[in-house]
Amino acid sequence: MGWQVQGNYMESCNCEAICPCIVLGPPTHGDCRVLVAWQIEKGRDGEVALDGLNVALLIHAPGKMHETKWKAAAYVDSRASPAQRAALLKIFGGQAGGHPAALAAHIGELVGVKDAAITFRKQGKNTVVQIPAAAEAEMQPLVGPDGGQVVVSNHLLAIGPGFPAVVGRSTRSRVADHGWSWTLDGGQCMTSPFRYEG
Repeated sequence: MGWQVQGNYMESCNCEAICPCIVLGPPTHGDCRVLVAWQIEKGRDGEVALDGLNVALLIHAPGKMHETKWKAAAYVDSRASPAQRAALLKIFGGQAGGHPAALAAHIGELVGVKDAAITFRKQGKNTVVQIPAAAEAEMQPLVGPDGGQVVVSNHLLAIGPGFPAVVGRSTRSRVADHGWSWTLDGGQCMTSPFRYEG
């Protein structure tokens, strides 16, 4: 029956906005430290419904993201049933194919997988992601000269390919888990819809 997930994603990293990694450039500070979170609005893996669940990933890339192998840590919504958890790990771990497989191919070491009460919410125009005892980030969109949002499209390294991404900066972004202690305040953020299927 295949699988399909769709919703919204947000990422926060240590690069300056707009992050050069999305056009295959070198990270602003030599390496890239990233929090990525996905909010699934509608999803299914065969008979297993995935609506309303969240997934997150911490990534450390020691150089250009498309040329180096990443260390990563995964977080799965603690509300998920065993069947839902297995489906989420299969899809977002890349074993089910599709775009997640292209992203997972960059991971050289998975340092851990944890269940967590991941929250992903809008707060006014901002987007907030929280992983208790691990990470938190709040994205504030950049405002263009016309008062509208700053967006990028058709970028080369995309979490939500096919969708324009809103660019912003973090008002606060911290990571403290797996021996990582990152302060990403003021760094690049992006958000967009996503749709993956296989």
